[in-house]
Amino acid sequence: MKKTIKFTKMEGAGNSFIIIEPVKDLNLKTFTQKVCDQSTGIGADGVLVCEKSKKADFGMRIINADGSEAEMCGNGARCLAVYIRQTRDPKKIQFTLETLAGQIMCEAKGEVANVRLSAPSGYLPDVPIKVNSKTMKVNFLNTGVPHVIVFVHDLDQINVAEIGKAIRNHVQFKPKGTNVNFVEQVDGTLVRNRTYERGVEAETNACGTGSVASAIVTYLKTHPYIMDKKAALMKVQTRNGDILEVRFDINNGVINNVWLKGNTKFIAQGEYYYV
Repeated sequence: MKKTIKFTKMEGAGNSFIIIEPVKDLNLKTFTQKVCDQSTGIGADGVLVCEKSKKADFGMRIINADGSEAEMCGNGARCLAVYIRQTRDPKKIQFTLETLAGQIMCEAKGEVANVRLSAPSGYLPDVPIKVNSKTMKVNFLNTGVPHVIVFVHDLDQINVAEIGKAIRNHVQFKPKGTNVNFVEQVDGTLVRNRTYERGVEAETNACGTGSVASAIVTYLKTHPYIMDKKAALMKVQTRNGDILEVRFDINNGVINNVWLKGNTKFIAQGEYYYV
C-alpha cells in the first residue's frame, strides 16, 4: 500500500524546495533523497518541513537533496515565509522561524519575502589554500552555514563543478566542509554569483546564504576601513538571472541586522506517492 504525502513545491531565485508538514515516523533522509530525485521523484534542491516551535512562531527543518540536514537556507526561508503567510495567515506582520542556526525574522507580501538572518561570523579574508596544485586566496564567512568566496574576473568561464568540489572538501574546511561561491563584481553595489552547494554536491541556480556571504564580503573588501554603516545595500545576481537584495548594518566593525529579499514562486501542490 503506497503512502501519500501532501506537498507544495516552491522556488526562490532558482532554488527549488518541497515543503511538507510533519509526518509521523517519516524517515526524512530517505524521503528527501527520493522526492528530490529529478527522474524518479518530483525534483528539488531540498525538503523544508514546517514545524511547530516552542521558541519561535514556527520551526523550519532543512534537508538537503543528499539527505543531510542543513543549519540554514536563505532561499528556503524566503519560500517558507511566503508559504506560511499564505497558508497559516499569521496575524503578525513579522514572524519568527526557528532553525538550527538560530531564530530568523520573516516578512512576506504576495510572493516577495524578506528574511533577517542570524549575524554572520568567522570572517577570514585572503586565506591561502592549494587547489589542484595551485595556490589561491579565498575568503570565508559563516552566514548560518559556512561559505567560501572566490573572486573571479570571468564568471561564465569558471569550472564551478571541478574547482567548487575541490574547495568544498578541502582540508582547511574539515570536518563539515563548506559551500563555495564564485563572485564577479559588476559595480559598487552589484555582484554576480555562482555557487557549488554542500549537500546538493553540485552547482545550484542560487544560494541565499551564499548570496548574503558574497554581498557582505564584497562590501568589506570594497570598503576596508568602514566601521559604521546603516542599511548597507548590495545586490546579487544569481545563476538564473534573479537579483536578490542584501541589506545589513555595521556597528563598530561588527555586521548585524542582515536581511535577504527577493521573489519566490509557487510551482505545484499535490500528493506524492511514497513507498
